[in-house]
Amino acid sequence: MKKLLLFAAFLVPAFFAEAQSTTYKAFKVDIDLGYAIPSSGNGTGTKAGVTFTVEPHYRLSDDLAIGFRFEGAGLGYQYYDGTRNKTHVSVLTSYCPSIEYYFSKGGFRPFAGAGAGIFSQQLVTGSGGSATLVPAGTNFGAFPRVGFEAGHFRASAAYDIAGNNSNYLAFTVGVFFGGGKK
Repeated sequence: MKKLLLFAAFLVPAFFAEAQSTTYKAFKVDIDLGYAIPSSGNGTGTKAGVTFTVEPHYRLSDDLAIGFRFEGAGLGYQYYDGTRNKTHVSVLTSYCPSIEYYFSKGGFRPFAGAGAGIFSQQLVTGSGGSATLVPAGTNFGAFPRVGFEAGHFRASAAYDIAGNNSNYLAFTVGVFFGGGKK
């Protein structure tokens, strides 16, 4: 419920404010899917993951947008513990206010941005063919990000600093709704 209230407190003023953007519509929502590479883990085995992001934005100007990122990432590590191969899987969720600066106003728009907020981690454990999510902690984290938009296509790379040895690099592609040229 607290997350919903925080989200509402962020978006309600955006609906009543008038954007200073002269070229682009004020409000947009990004939906991205990507590949996540964990930066650490147990051992040196396979490291892979997937990430999914939904991020509403409000343009303060043609060059500057503020947003609120909701992201989920599943990260896996495979390693050898001396007797057999093991797999460690963690699920991270993050809720972060964000800001992006766009370097051009044309059809191809490179950007840089950052955000900071709450990162929650859960570990996937299991035995006998069943899996259970076990809470592993909640931390304050941050992420720098670079990317570009072209039309309604979006691509970015972000390094998520989530704490608890759960940092990861994410490469995402997606689309955005709204926010196009006026």
